[in-house]
Amino acid sequence: MKVRNMTNAAGNKTANQYIVETDEGTYFQSYDTIIIFEPRSGGGKTQLDVHKWDCTATTGKYRNLFLGEHIAETRRKIKAGIYELVDLNK
Repeated sequence: MKVRNMTNAAGNKTANQYIVETDEGTYFQSYDTIIIFEPRSGGGKTQLDVHKWDCTATTGKYRNLFLGEHIAETRRKIKAGIYELVDLNK
């Protein structure tokens, strides 16, 4: 497992926003909460936490950065079944 701080648009490390890399895939964690899980290639759908994926402006800002898209695209992908909403923090 490898944990690193995310970097902002200016290239500076951010506090409380983390990328966690594991053998299974990559997680985006905001503070103490897992927000997104992206499985390794061929491992399944990207998963967003059903309760926390869209809870604060700060989380949203870094979620968008992690996914490389704006919230409208994320919502479209959830509706289309490309992303899956699950409880990542149970």
